[in-house]
Amino acid sequence: MTNFANPDRIQSMIDGLDAFNATPGEGTTRATFSPEFRQASDYLRAQMEKAGLVVREDAVGNLFGRLVGRDPALAPVLVGSHFDSVPHGGKFDGPAGVIAGIETAFLFQELGITPTRSIDVIAMIEEEGSRFGSGLMASRLLTGKLPTQQLSQIKDAAGISFTEAMRSYGLDPEQLDNVLLPKEAVHAFLELHIEQGPVLEAQGEDVAIVDSIVCLTQLRVRIYGAAGHAGTTPMNARRDALVGAVAVLSELPGLAKDIGQNAVLTVGKVDVKPGGANVIPDEVEFTVDIRAPEEDVVRQLVAQTRAAVARAEDAGFRTDVVEDLFAQPTMLSSEIHTRLTKHADQLQLKSRSMVSGAGHDAMIMADYVPTGLIFVPSRNGVSHSPDEWTDYDQLARGVDVIFATIREMTE
Repeated sequence: MTNFANPDRIQSMIDGLDAFNATPGEGTTRATFSPEFRQASDYLRAQMEKAGLVVREDAVGNLFGRLVGRDPALAPVLVGSHFDSVPHGGKFDGPAGVIAGIETAFLFQELGITPTRSIDVIAMIEEEGSRFGSGLMASRLLTGKLPTQQLSQIKDAAGISFTEAMRSYGLDPEQLDNVLLPKEAVHAFLELHIEQGPVLEAQGEDVAIVDSIVCLTQLRVRIYGAAGHAGTTPMNARRDALVGAVAVLSELPGLAKDIGQNAVLTVGKVDVKPGGANVIPDEVEFTVDIRAPEEDVVRQLVAQTRAAVARAEDAGFRTDVVEDLFAQPTMLSSEIHTRLTKHADQLQLKSRSMVSGAGHDAMIMADYVPTGLIFVPSRNGVSHSPDEWTDYDQLARGVDVIFATIREMTE
């Protein structure tokens, strides 16, 4: 039974945020720096202010709302998640964690509690990598793991660079040096997220306290051939980049199956150029996402993927492989894990420890500041889909654990 959080208010904020969506009725699509993203940011700002927070937008568009503590000299506890989405995704992935932070602030306000240590609620940009093809950007920029000088080279599918998109959004690339969050400026980071898997629902459990996050990498592969007319170029005279790409793609799923050890490999995006129905493709770009609990397993699969791509060169194609992201297996704070578990028990919730197969900003923050991550159930384990759903009562139970833990950490 929920002791603190208000499920109706949580639902109102989740639904209110989801109104700013490029594909209403067809899932949630909110690309970083899009008009919908600005509207969503303004909505979150208003909710933060209503909850008594002092709000600022940083150099790349992350939104911070501070509940000022009695001792402002103490580093604050940071809580939140991201508010961008995958195309045609769900309304809980990311926003659930942002709203959990805002709801926590409402609870402090309603109970008349002023924490000794300040609390910062954060709404982060471009976690999914859906627009710029580079995930976890906010947390990587905040921790200095993504150098700001690279941002002018990172472009979306339309060729618009991150810095150009920033300007259109109303941000100043000249201020990028201010985005780094010094370690001493954060006491700890907490994130609530939907599980995006079936375990909690299947086991009838309320929350999972994450103890570690898998190793993952994201590769971008290009296969180059030669364009030509579809009707006049003989089959034996073609260098069709899509044919070369398919030969590689057909190998990849088997690599993960053969290696086992809970490894997974996903090709989630394929771009064929020039994209004409009557033109032989001269370039194919595709992504490869590889994850496993053990780093050496991921590195083996990367090597095997590179070898498969190299075989396309033997067939006469030019190739290129870029590693956009590599994250080592991440252990989260054992102290925060203990606190979260204790409060779940005190709230009489059914909980478990869990390894996360998804990255989340917590993965990037964890080797920078003490970090905790809590999951709430996902109906049928579905995520990145319009069918993504978490009951608001279940979300409120997760917020209860976050609130009780932050209350203890800020006393």
